[in-house]
Amino acid sequence: MQPQGARDRLAMYRPRRQLEDAQGHAKTDPGATLPPYTNDDNSSELHALTCRRYGMMSPERARVIRRARNAVLTVLATLVLAPVLFYARTYFSLLEASRARAGAATVPLRAQEYLDKCRLLDVKPGPPQDFYARRESDRFVPGTKPTLIKNATIWTGGNNGLEVVHGDIFVDGGIIKRIGRVQPNELQQYRDLVHVDAQGKWVSPGIVDLHSHLGVYNSPNLKGAFDVNSRKGPVLAWLRALDGLNTHDDAYQLSIAGGVTTALVLPGSANAIGGQGAVIKLRPPTDRSPTGMLLESPYETNSSVYDRHAYFRYRQMKHACGENPDRVYSGTRMDTIWAFRQAYEKARQIKQAQDDFCAKAVRGEWTGLGEYPEELQWEALVDVLRGRVKVQTHCYETVDLDDLVRITNEFKFSIAAFHHAHETYLVPDTLKSAYGHPPAIALFATNARYKRESYRGSEFAPKILAENGLQVVMKSDHPVLNSRHLVYEAQQAHYYGLPHNLALASVTTTPATVIGQDHRIGFVKEGYDADLILWDSHPLALGATPQQVWIDGIAQIDAPHLISKPASFQRPPKTPNFDEEAKAALKYQGLPPLDPKPAKARTVVFTNVSSVYLRDEQGVSEAFTARAGTRDVGVVVVRDGKLNCVGNADSACASSVAIGEEAVYINLEGGAVSPALVTTGSPLGLEEIRSEPSTMDGYALDPLTETVPQIAGGEGAVIRAADGLQFGTRDALIAYRSGVTTAVTAPISSGFLAGLSAAFSTAGRHKLEEGALLQETTALHVTIHPVGTPSVSTQIAALRNILLGDTKGELAHAVGKVKTGVIPLVVRAHSADIIASIIVLKSEVEAKLGNAINVTLIGAREAHILAKEIGEANIGVIVAPTRPFPHTWDEKRLLPGPPLSERNSVAELLAHGVTVGVGVPEAWEARNTRFDVAWAALESNGTISKATALTLASTNVETLLGVQTEGAQNDLVATQGGDLLGFSKVVAVISPRREVVDIL
Repeated sequence: MQPQGARDRLAMYRPRRQLEDAQGHAKTDPGATLPPYTNDDNSSELHALTCRRYGMMSPERARVIRRARNAVLTVLATLVLAPVLFYARTYFSLLEASRARAGAATVPLRAQEYLDKCRLLDVKPGPPQDFYARRESDRFVPGTKPTLIKNATIWTGGNNGLEVVHGDIFVDGGIIKRIGRVQPNELQQYRDLVHVDAQGKWVSPGIVDLHSHLGVYNSPNLKGAFDVNSRKGPVLAWLRALDGLNTHDDAYQLSIAGGVTTALVLPGSANAIGGQGAVIKLRPPTDRSPTGMLLESPYETNSSVYDRHAYFRYRQMKHACGENPDRVYSGTRMDTIWAFRQAYEKARQIKQAQDDFCAKAVRGEWTGLGEYPEELQWEALVDVLRGRVKVQTHCYETVDLDDLVRITNEFKFSIAAFHHAHETYLVPDTLKSAYGHPPAIALFATNARYKRESYRGSEFAPKILAENGLQVVMKSDHPVLNSRHLVYEAQQAHYYGLPHNLALASVTTTPATVIGQDHRIGFVKEGYDADLILWDSHPLALGATPQQVWIDGIAQIDAPHLISKPASFQRPPKTPNFDEEAKAALKYQGLPPLDPKPAKARTVVFTNVSSVYLRDEQGVSEAFTARAGTRDVGVVVVRDGKLNCVGNADSACASSVAIGEEAVYINLEGGAVSPALVTTGSPLGLEEIRSEPSTMDGYALDPLTETVPQIAGGEGAVIRAADGLQFGTRDALIAYRSGVTTAVTAPISSGFLAGLSAAFSTAGRHKLEEGALLQETTALHVTIHPVGTPSVSTQIAALRNILLGDTKGELAHAVGKVKTGVIPLVVRAHSADIIASIIVLKSEVEAKLGNAINVTLIGAREAHILAKEIGEANIGVIVAPTRPFPHTWDEKRLLPGPPLSERNSVAELLAHGVTVGVGVPEAWEARNTRFDVAWAALESNGTISKATALTLASTNVETLLGVQTEGAQNDLVATQGGDLLGFSKVVAVISPRREVVDIL
């Protein structure tokens, strides 16, 4: 602070001005006669003296410094403000234009905000231009060590899926840095490098699931976390799957173990427009949040992370048509399509209003414009019309596909993919007429006939669609199918004719492209995300299992359990020719004739046979095998449907067919003859279309929770499946053509007491036909599972009472057979706790009866926990399905199999002396029984032979369910191009009981 004297002296150098006295009256400043900022003649000298005395700067020096400072500030202002001035130039020019054109028009206060929104309308979706300049992924986790995968056979996804590179992959910063032969000098700076020797095995991009409900349809399924569908209206475009995404779903780790690295999580199909999907990486995020799982979050608000002015991230939208929205909202297809048109008309009006607004705003014509037109509820649908949202449409039938294609052309938007789409292969030209581009088609491989609109589904659809130039995607609809085994869908598609390059692309590159993420996932390329799978065999080989999975360069499987596969599994599998079958599917619009045709001659000779497996007292054993490395192939002669002889090409068997004898010759091309398979566990033969009551037997009344009418037997009633059998269902006939010639089916039940199962031929035409109904009653079936009411303990008490108390009527008769060991008691249960109670109850009953009873468990997800105790109790187990999944809480403690566990459930039970069979939960799955047992054997690391695998799905099932076979020989199956457990083709069924050979 300056002294008072100095302040007084400095006052004389202030500007001369008019002063006011205390009352506010004007008075004259003493220096008022001098010009402003000037002094009298002595002022300069006095000023200089004052500056020296008090350390003040002279005026001359101050002016020099001011000039220098102003020059520097001018330069800095130019450098700092130039971008801002450039950005604002348009705005100010618009203001000038506005004043020039509109005269007195008022520019709105939010004009700059509106102009900014207008400019965003022109930003195109896709990655930023400098995306591949990134040094590390935006999902990189600090501390992740770089990884070198050496000596790999790399399927890159390039060149339409045909590019294969033999070499190394170097990963750092969450991205792929190098592919090829990485030299040691390139890695000298990386001291903590992780080395992985692939030993020549296959590496592929991570699997991308285009249709999943992971995290919103939770596993196990609990009421408190079921967020897949909202039923608040047919159009809900504003809902987001992210808002219901559960990070604690048990399925994440299981799916990763199958190679799934990215999934599009969609809302369900209850609505015409169900809401927005979320593209996620399955790796647990470091922040443990759903948002942390997103791949390129379109909801990011931090402009330093996501600048919408530079590029626009795609969003995903779920649409659905057909039966689902019709059923939920009690409407018709006409109602659903109107809901679509009404919604899109609303979005079109908003879009047009925005375009009109911006056209005027850019010209500066603000008069009467008002506020920028937008509505939060509809903004996503408006963005569909702007091409910024990928539309994923659940649609099955021709009528629905045609409806949606017309809507795309009416409102000018594209569909990214039709999902499920069971009839798309019948109308490729309709798909090609969609607006913008043909949609991709996301399919199941063999899952069909579960409702009317899926009835014409064909296993040849992927092949036919690809031949028509359409993109094919195989998807899971998780948990409808367990996405852990999504690659199995690609394997089946390849088996039925989809070329190998397109089959593998159908779960990697193609879905990545469909969701607009092919700039970073779906390929093995430098600069792409390090989402990789190291396989134990070729990815399209049956049972292919990841040895390790990387997401963002982070290994996901701790201490994976590895299994050894034959060298032949490192090559793409050879597949049969199904051209004629595909033509028939088209000719008959998805419903080709399936009835088998008996051979016209009594004698059928199978040549070029590599092996023969036959039933014996122990199950199944190999009766003949061609000597390896020789041309010494076998011959099988069949007369009147019975195996006559087996031998080498130069054996007496081969010459037993007389010259001139009428015979049919079938070249198996290195194929085999094996026992036909038996299926159980599903309602096969009791339903044609699961969701159509008029096509099925229906549900049995349960005496534990319902009153059974006296006319049906009252409390002594027991239902027989034989009374409700339906012969000639498509699932049964397809199973027959796949080598499954016998089914054992129990009454359909959702309660405790199901009834008596029956055994029948899957090729039978009706019950009265010879050999159609094989055994009218085989076993008594009950189910014990947690449903709330009645309690599990009540269900156990009911079973105890049935076995030890008084029963009436036909139920008493059936229970009597159980007590005497004539028929088995089959208990459907999963929980280890329930199984333990069954073991105790069996012991209790046997102690009171004084004799053993036969008990079989079916389902049995947690049976491995009690494998030793089950074996000691002499209880058999039918594992259904062979690859478990925790759909419900009582299935939670499953044994997943490699790479997550050393053994699978089948191998674990067999190791403890348990008699094991295999089954399937759903009728359509029966056709794949051969692949189920083959896969179980491959996972056993050599402990399950081919003969044992065949036993699991034939003689063991019959033994466990009380099926009485006629002698040692039953139906046999002839396969072409390999044995029944591989990708061969079933060409004939040898039926001794019907005395025919059916040519397929």
